[in-house]
Amino acid sequence: MDGYAIAVAAYVALLLVTAGERVAELIVSTRNARWAFERGGVETGRGHFGWMVALHVGLLAGCLAEVLVAHRPFLPALGWPMLAIALLCQGARYWIITTLGPQWNTRVIVVPGLPLVQRGPYRWLRHPNYVIVVMEGVALPLVFTAWITALIFTVLNAVLLLGFRIPAEDRALRAAGATSGGGDVDGVDGVDDVTTGDVTNS
Repeated sequence: MDGYAIAVAAYVALLLVTAGERVAELIVSTRNARWAFERGGVETGRGHFGWMVALHVGLLAGCLAEVLVAHRPFLPALGWPMLAIALLCQGARYWIITTLGPQWNTRVIVVPGLPLVQRGPYRWLRHPNYVIVVMEGVALPLVFTAWITALIFTVLNAVLLLGFRIPAEDRALRAAGATSGGGDVDGVDGVDDVTTGDVTNS
């Protein structure tokens, strides 16, 4: 194996680990959804959720396809900093999940009467998970110079977040009367996504 083949193999391994982590997030999300529904949780925004899942799956698939088909190079001056950012984003995602506990979800589920979480990253940001999704959506492809994937994901993610996801969360919170202070209802980081966010009146 030459150096380029080793680098590609390492990148593929990174994508597979990321995919496995997203599956684990969906398992946690399903468990937390049961917790929320048992306490009267109300789900909204289901219409856009499938598109968010597809977008985050597409991010990983696009990274893989662009590197393999277009033979993207690994540029150390770009790749190593982007890898560091991607790993930091993953650590921040775990911080969000542990901060929200059972209120974290990849879906928009509000449990009436629960206060907004105002600790951890929610002390400074209303939607910290989506900041992470935006950063990761750029960093992960650019680890291996997959700039087309980074560009397409960034545009489509902005449309989904600003046009559908964040408005759905804000409407859900207003309907539940949980509009004061900071906090968040997201959980999908995206599937984030999939993780993409953290969804509930966290």
